Amino acid sequence: MGAQWKQKGRLASADAKGRVFTKLVKEITIAARNGADVDMNPRLRLAVEAAKKASMPRDTLERAIKKGAGLLDEKVVYETVVYEGFAPHQVPVMVECLTDNKNRTATNVRVLFRKGQLATSGAVSWDFSHVGIIEAAPPSAVDPETAAIEAGAQEVEPADDGAFRFYSDAADLDIVTRALTAQAWTVSSAFLGWRPKNPVAVSGAARAEVEAFLAALDDDDDVQRIYAGLSEA
Repeated sequence: MGAQWKQKGRLASADAKGRVFTKLVKEITIAARNGADVDMNPRLRLAVEAAKKASMPRDTLERAIKKGAGLLDEKVVYETVVYEGFAPHQVPVMVECLTDNKNRTATNVRVLFRKGQLATSGAVSWDFSHVGIIEAAPPSAVDPETAAIEAGAQEVEPADDGAFRFYSDAADLDIVTRALTAQAWTVSSAFLGWRPKNPVAVSGAARAEVEAFLAALDDDDDVQRIYAGLSEA
């Protein structure tokens, strides 16, 4: 499992959809710090596209952009905080949070990790690579391996819905994203993330326990992305 962990059926309920909107609003707000023009701000463009795909109301979307760009009196400063630890059955986990209150987030994360093990900084991250992660859909029947080589990506693997996931050096994220776009690939997301070096194989009831733990983490509004060293089922 190379990219971020995602709940299956995440939009199944109104509450779940609301939590998705909360995470998207934070991403849009942070992205808009570099400008409210989506044509000049690639990160904002991708965040807006993700929000539209999730059917976010237009007024919510526009307000998030204005808030991040400093066009409203309302000012909210989000900080990135990364927690390391283990899910049940010693599955390594990196948890990336966006928060306006680090004390609240720390308290919530400690509670959520009671069924796992919260670790100190560096205790888990050594088993992950910090890389660029780009998800994109091909323009037609093209060879993704060739596209990866031409774009300067390190590796490519299948993603959901016929798309592919490309990995790059952290410093090359924007270069690879632009190169794929120039090859007519449709990029749906591009961000720096954590890729496990030694995924753990877990199955049956044990895997269900791990996934329940990860789902509980994902339900917290401050948790933006989860990276689990969990091999594919």
